[in-house]
Amino acid sequence: MSAEKFAVLLAMGFLSPMLFAQSELRDKADPLISAVEGSVVAWRRDIHEHPELSNREFRTAALVADHLRTLGMEVSTGVAHTGVVGLLRGASDKPVVALRADMDGLPVVERVDVPFASKVTGTYRGEQVGIMHACGHDNHVAILMGAAEVLAGMRESIPGSIKFIFQPAEEGAPEGEEGGAEMMIKEGVLENVDAIFGLHVGPAPLGSIGYRSGGLMASSDSFSIVVKGRQTHGAVPWGGVDPIVVSSQIILGLQTIISRQLDATLTPSIITVGKIHGGVRFNIIPDEVEMLGTIRTFDSAVRQDIHKRLVLTAESIARSAGAVATVTIDSGTPVTTNDSRLTALMAQTLKDVAGEDKVAIMPRVTTAEDFAFYQRQVPGLFFFLGVANPDDPDPAPNHSPYFYADERALPVGVRAMTYLALDYLERE
Repeated sequence: MSAEKFAVLLAMGFLSPMLFAQSELRDKADPLISAVEGSVVAWRRDIHEHPELSNREFRTAALVADHLRTLGMEVSTGVAHTGVVGLLRGASDKPVVALRADMDGLPVVERVDVPFASKVTGTYRGEQVGIMHACGHDNHVAILMGAAEVLAGMRESIPGSIKFIFQPAEEGAPEGEEGGAEMMIKEGVLENVDAIFGLHVGPAPLGSIGYRSGGLMASSDSFSIVVKGRQTHGAVPWGGVDPIVVSSQIILGLQTIISRQLDATLTPSIITVGKIHGGVRFNIIPDEVEMLGTIRTFDSAVRQDIHKRLVLTAESIARSAGAVATVTIDSGTPVTTNDSRLTALMAQTLKDVAGEDKVAIMPRVTTAEDFAFYQRQVPGLFFFLGVANPDDPDPAPNHSPYFYADERALPVGVRAMTYLALDYLERE
């Protein structure tokens, strides 16, 4: 819409002065977004070709920090090990909105045939592994670097301040280390922040945006169950207590927590046993079995209820067979919960970015995101950006060695982060 038409509608009372101010800010941002598109693609390819594991994002952090410094921001490095935070002061100090991108790759050998495919290897849990941006964090970093350049180019017009958070270790800190969003918060990245926005790329239609109010992504907890029996000959099972049979009964019993003990109308929930280990020989019943698994749900009360029922189920089944089950539950990532007021406030912004026909309220996702920790402290909105190639009938999911992000979606991401920051600051 032209400025002249806006002025006419404003005079007639069809538009608010706030909407007109937002349009002026967007009009300033749009040519800057177009100008930075080539750089965003170049950054994305560079980061994709040089992925780094959690808490080891040294090269990526240096690239980001140098870029933010050239934009004249106040830059903090070494936050939560390798995190980078840039503060852009606009026309006023308050309010403050934060934009977040995660930087780490995964221990995955890339199978995508592109010129900038990763050939990087590293050490993960004592093993030599390939490293790939199989979750798309390279796109997140490049998008936020682009938004930073756009917003820095119009700082005099920004009614507030913007904090750019480049976070390490979203995929989880190495064993024995802290990291990720929790550690970033401990080290003060949310100080004075009024709201936070983040995005994640995924194999949805190119340039589409998916969001929902409330619980978007599941909580993620891990558990260990060690079943202690009594070793005996495989031909004489009555001479001992078979922890393998007991473990089998426990696995089936855990599924009844979801299917028969929880109110199915409340929220989706999952208990998965992903690893079971016990025994060394075909004709020896071992002393013990260890199981490892995960718990996913979308409600904090249900989450705690599952924890209690899991312990009770495992211990009781083991006791009934003369064995002992020791259960350890490690609480991980909470539910990624979009603030209802903030989501309602910014929904139209997302539609303006991608187009009404490309924005939808999406179903819940049972994967997890440590962006949830930020949302526990300040109102937050997290959304998904579709990066699937339209010519691919079966795009690979995140974490696949074949995951591919179509770069034509990157300008949509830059525009989304830019508009969200500007519209929020103007409205607040």
